[in-house]
Amino acid sequence: MAEREQDFAQLSAEILDLKKKHNAIILSHLYQRPEVQDVADYIGDSLGLSQEAAKTGAEVIVFCGVHFMAETAAILSPGKTVLLPEVNAGCPMADMVTAEALRAKKREYPDAVVVCYVNSSADVKAESDICCTSANAVKIVRSVPVDKPVLFVPDRNLGNYVGVKSGRQIIYWEGYCNTHDKLTVDDILQAKESHPGATVMVHPECRPEVVALADQIFSTSGMIKFARGNEAAEYIIGTEMGILHQLYKECPGKKFYIASNKLICPNMKATTLQKVKWALEEMQPRVMVPEAIREKALGAVERMITVK
Repeated sequence: MAEREQDFAQLSAEILDLKKKHNAIILSHLYQRPEVQDVADYIGDSLGLSQEAAKTGAEVIVFCGVHFMAETAAILSPGKTVLLPEVNAGCPMADMVTAEALRAKKREYPDAVVVCYVNSSADVKAESDICCTSANAVKIVRSVPVDKPVLFVPDRNLGNYVGVKSGRQIIYWEGYCNTHDKLTVDDILQAKESHPGATVMVHPECRPEVVALADQIFSTSGMIKFARGNEAAEYIIGTEMGILHQLYKECPGKKFYIASNKLICPNMKATTLQKVKWALEEMQPRVMVPEAIREKALGAVERMITVK
């Protein structure tokens, strides 16, 4: 372990030098490996990270996450170089909807307003009317005129949660997060039996029957904010286990139990410190979004931001 920590320290120092050399900023999603989170300038949810990066004077953005996240950074920061250290880090849920398939569905429901979860490709965002995050999805759907049907893509579980909370009729796309969808009622019940006094927090990408058993439903950053400000000392966490690293850092003295050991996203864990170093050395792999697509996708993101 000591040798591994020494390797991490050496790589981190080399990454810091390369970051300064290239005027770069490193972003890490909360599901990344702990050592990757520790080398980042910003750690958080995907859209929030892209928004933070866009505010900075950095010329290079290294996004430790998955492909759609790097695309979002490119959408919001067209003048910056966006690097994705692991080129094959994709999102199965984002891949469950394509622009072509969405256009076909829009022809079926020509009056529908397309609300697109940010966990989607730039092409799909460009075909959508407005984006949402897991934190603001209910507010965004409520902002749609009541005489308009809502087509929600691509996550059926988040869509179901939003439909219940907003009271709106929603046409769901049949996509889902491979990681969150693995969490079952039995997993939650067993975790509660093992930790009877713990507060159960789950992500709204989980199945409806799992969400129904939770005490709190939050996005990843929402979970951290709640745990930081709440008096409860123990929590059962129903999201990808990478979040535990920041929960323990930001909430000293509190205990966190992952709801299931199945909650690991292999795509999120594909990025390593060595790959971050290589990306900064080679200025590759670079993620770019064609300007015509970028402008349309940006419109969907900006319409979301204007909703109060």
